[in-house]
Amino acid sequence: MRYWEDFELGTVESYGAYEVTEAEIIEFATAYDPLPFHVDPEAAKDSPYGALTAPGLLTCSIFMRLLVDHLLLDAASMGSPGVDSVRWLKPVYAGDTLSVRQEALSKRVLESRPEMGLIKNRFEVLNQHGEPVCDIASNGLFRRRDSEGAPA
Repeated sequence: MRYWEDFELGTVESYGAYEVTEAEIIEFATAYDPLPFHVDPEAAKDSPYGALTAPGLLTCSIFMRLLVDHLLLDAASMGSPGVDSVRWLKPVYAGDTLSVRQEALSKRVLESRPEMGLIKNRFEVLNQHGEPVCDIASNGLFRRRDSEGAPA
């Protein structure tokens, strides 16, 4: 179990290998972002991208899955007060394999809730060539290991 104290500033972790499929791009886009270059492989050929591309929010969803599998399922996570920024840097295509690089940028104990601490992270979602396709600045709340006497 990882607690707030276990995150060291400047530490970079890399994890994940998730292959994006054409079927999931079309399924997700049909439900949530039905632009032609996300749902129609033929129409996508004439787009600026030249092929079917994943919606940005699908890329974020895949990132979240990788984060949960690698870290959050085995951490004292207490949620998140939000994301500071999301930038999509390159298209994600069917067949791309995505991974994550995570760096802890800052951390502090919450004055109002001393049993937990906040960690600001920078996440890069990378394709199989090591190229960043998405950059996310996010905040995570984690229980402190030594929070005896702090309110639950």
